[in-house]
Amino acid sequence: MPVFAHFFFFPPFFGFGMLMYFLPTIIAAARSKHDVAAIFVLNFFLGWTFIGWIIALVWALKHDHVVVMR
Repeated sequence: MPVFAHFFFFPPFFGFGMLMYFLPTIIAAARSKHDVAAIFVLNFFLGWTFIGWIIALVWALKHDHVVVMR
């Protein structure tokens, strides 16, 4: 296989990997969560541990509860 052929196979896998890595952040942004920035920070710094990625995903999927103050 020629050396230049590797460049054709790398971007789709890299793009898919980045999409999957930042999936919790993408879901939080699509759902207009109030704490998208915090989910992004958790995902960015601890997403590689898989436990951090799962926590960010659960946080992104969790419903925001409206607090009524009197």
